[in-house]
Amino acid sequence: MSKKGLIGGYPAYMRESIEKVEATRSRRLKEGPPPPMSPKEREAILERNHPDYKPEGKRKLALGPSAGEPVPHEVADIIESHSVIDPRAVDLSKVDYDVDVLVIGGGGAGTVAAIFAHEQGIPVDRILIVTKLRHGDCNSIMAQGGIQAADRPQDSPAIHYLDVMGGGHYANKPELVRALVNDAPGIIRWHEDIGVMYDKVDGEYVEAHGGGTSRMRMHSAKDYTGKETFNSIRDQARNLDIPVLEFFPAVELLLDKRGHAAGAVVYNIETEEYRIIRAKATVLATGGFGRIHIQGFPTTNHYGATADGLVMAYRAGANIIDMDSVQYHPTGVAYPAAILGQLATEKLRTQGAMPVNVDGEAFVFPLEPRDVESSAIIEECWVKNNGIETPSGLRGVWLDTPMIDQVHGKGTLKKALAAMWTMWHRHDIDITVDPALVYPTLHYQNGGVEIDANGYTKVPGLFAGGECEGGVHGKNRLMGNSQLDYNVFGRRAGISAGKWAKSAKVDELSLQHVIDYEKELERAGIDTDRKAPIILPDYRPQAVREHTLGHLL
Repeated sequence: MSKKGLIGGYPAYMRESIEKVEATRSRRLKEGPPPPMSPKEREAILERNHPDYKPEGKRKLALGPSAGEPVPHEVADIIESHSVIDPRAVDLSKVDYDVDVLVIGGGGAGTVAAIFAHEQGIPVDRILIVTKLRHGDCNSIMAQGGIQAADRPQDSPAIHYLDVMGGGHYANKPELVRALVNDAPGIIRWHEDIGVMYDKVDGEYVEAHGGGTSRMRMHSAKDYTGKETFNSIRDQARNLDIPVLEFFPAVELLLDKRGHAAGAVVYNIETEEYRIIRAKATVLATGGFGRIHIQGFPTTNHYGATADGLVMAYRAGANIIDMDSVQYHPTGVAYPAAILGQLATEKLRTQGAMPVNVDGEAFVFPLEPRDVESSAIIEECWVKNNGIETPSGLRGVWLDTPMIDQVHGKGTLKKALAAMWTMWHRHDIDITVDPALVYPTLHYQNGGVEIDANGYTKVPGLFAGGECEGGVHGKNRLMGNSQLDYNVFGRRAGISAGKWAKSAKVDELSLQHVIDYEKELERAGIDTDRKAPIILPDYRPQAVREHTLGHLL
């Protein structure tokens, strides 16, 4: 036994359960996993266990264009907040940057949008990307499993469409799903043109299933697909010399006197100064909300994912859609605590790893849609009490990762899932030998700012793409469609913004919509000191925050 009572990276008391997993493995390999659930069974387990189905976790928005819509309390809190700026005190006569296309967000969707706005004929010096952190600090680069595209003879965009609609519980906007699946094969070809290296054997794509899919259409680059694709996309933008302002988060959108999008107020994190950017077209690509920790769940998301674009667009008059739905990835890391909530990619399950309980028994088909798979794990841990408790009192189930090498041959896991093996190995756990302990983790913002098929929002001149927009995925996103989403709708939003900017004229700049929103807060009886966008999450304990504030005052 090593120090701290650990054996192979796990507490000694977990070894009894791991031995049961090992004892049942040969039988499970022979018998295979449990069968997929019927539609009726899926709905039943969602209603029993999924966090989205807890009415106490939500409330209806009290104001704004989507007033009356139910959203998680954490989302309502940032929407029903004051601005971080005093709109009356901002001097809008002094414009610091004047461009044709402003892209807010330096992740996948924003970078793609900038590239395709340029392809519409907008000069690169008339395009500007502003990003909260560094160019590439985003969820896009962290994606692991792959990207879906129906490009095999036995598959088609029509079949892909049915999978997406079914996975989203038929709440998706059909025109957005059509755009998603029809553009997918072209996106893969574009990626290859700019240097993305997808997995191939004898010149043919290696494609796999994802949860809820009826065909093998998952293209991947081992288990660092997001890194491979985004690096090539960012290189393309850099080769074009598209300007980027790093550490410049937007805090409010600007409108002109006609109510058209006209740029943004941005904040220089380093100098703590505000700047004014005037733009003929604005693309919102600010990502999701993982770092506001819906219902207290840990998250896979990067540090800056605080739904800034959602707040700004809503104040400016854009609708939101499907914000009552949150995606919890079924297999976030439950132990060790140092990587709690980090993603254990779905590709582990596509390659044969089976979720099993404390007794080593399989209890769910490994590739159910993510909301169903998550619900089954939650039920196994907390209702049936068949989970494995961690030293901190959390629970999880085993993902039997050693099965992968037994199914596909020794060495497969380390070769095909190198990032996964490394993540655990840093904590003295070898997932080719021992199973991984997992539990659902907050992963994706299913809904967002409502767009049409070309990325237009309700606000003229404001476009959106990627995780900040909604309508594509309905009430649940299938694996591999987030990478596809940011490419398809980043591209469409960029094209639309480029076309719009060619003929648009910007009238007098205004923050009247922020002043009006403050009045709405008062009329709705919302008495709060909350301010949003949050910009960056604050993980200090309450006592520490109060102590710091006391010293500042």
